[in-house]
Amino acid sequence: MFAKSLSRLGILAAAMLAPTAALAQVSDDVVKIGVLTDMNGPAATPTGQGSVTSAQMAIDDFGGKVLGKPITIIVGDHQLKPDIGGAIARRWYDVDQVDLIVDVPVSAVGLAVQNIANDKKKLFITHSTLAADFHGKFCSPYAMQWVIDTRSLAAGTAQAVVKRGGDSWFFITDDYAFGHSLERDASSVVTANGGKVLGSVRPPLATPDLSSFVLQAQASKAKIIGIAAGPPNNMNEIKTAAEFGVLKGGQQMAALLALITDIHSLGLPAAQGLLLTTSFYWDMDDKTREWSKRYFAKMNRMPTMWQAGVYSSTMSYLNAIKEAGTDEPLKVAAKMREKPIEDFFSRNGKLREDNLMVHDLWLVQVKKPEESKYPWDYYQILAKIPGDEAFGPPDPACAMAKK
Repeated sequence: MFAKSLSRLGILAAAMLAPTAALAQVSDDVVKIGVLTDMNGPAATPTGQGSVTSAQMAIDDFGGKVLGKPITIIVGDHQLKPDIGGAIARRWYDVDQVDLIVDVPVSAVGLAVQNIANDKKKLFITHSTLAADFHGKFCSPYAMQWVIDTRSLAAGTAQAVVKRGGDSWFFITDDYAFGHSLERDASSVVTANGGKVLGSVRPPLATPDLSSFVLQAQASKAKIIGIAAGPPNNMNEIKTAAEFGVLKGGQQMAALLALITDIHSLGLPAAQGLLLTTSFYWDMDDKTREWSKRYFAKMNRMPTMWQAGVYSSTMSYLNAIKEAGTDEPLKVAAKMREKPIEDFFSRNGKLREDNLMVHDLWLVQVKKPEESKYPWDYYQILAKIPGDEAFGPPDPACAMAKK
């Protein structure tokens, strides 16, 4: 009888201690998330404070605690400089005990932060680092790419547009690695689907007068003028094309990178008719509208796909900690790969073995001014681009990809 009582007491004690053991699995008794972004530069509007707000919304919606421990946020401005971004990431991981870094616009900074995450064996989720090499030859068990990459932007757009009859292309391409990558990926898809690339021009980054380049594209008579560029050239090319009446002449423009904040800045008279691919649009359905209106109340503008992705990935990370019973990085990453990712941001999403979050994208066309019925009513959705089609198979260069 005494032995049985001891046994019962032991079982009761173990049961009482079990939650404590689980709580002890949170390192430093706090889960700390660092939003490393561009707070004042050219990427501040599509990332910046909006990304910080999205991360905080996720933490608040989760309840502010996980496994009984507080969730805190820290913010850094990398100023689009790899050395500054790398220094902040190193200090955060080493001194401030940050568990996860998110956002990190521009690929050069993202790849610098990824190297440090690998070295420190801490997690990093990027939303606005677009280089496909991130989940290719530079792939890492500690780094995830959540929103979009150069391959999905270029190939997804090109394939969807060619299917709709846009089978002759001329590219205006930023003359550096990012632009070249977009043109290469889009061109290969155009020709693989029976289309033709009639030529390209390559203005240097931040060219003040793009008139001659746009006129060459217009003279090509290509059905589609592909804008293989990022800011500021992409928006200036679209504005210049509107001034020259390119769309009125029967040609269409396809931007391989454009965000809703870009369209807002340009205005519908200049941007109307533009084709682009996005992974998120605030006005797509009830779920996107509900979250986006809460975001708008805090930021006074609608979110970009990058900002919405910060919320999605932060919530996925926190749920994975809860389910894994620990914030140990590789266990959390493994848990994140176990379940489909289906939320207001992601449709048919999954975190693949190469740590790329594959999900459906959308080919949209910017509305004419008279078609827009209320503020930020900018896109007509033309087609869904299935995630596997947009992102393609895992890159064999990634050591984590299944051979």
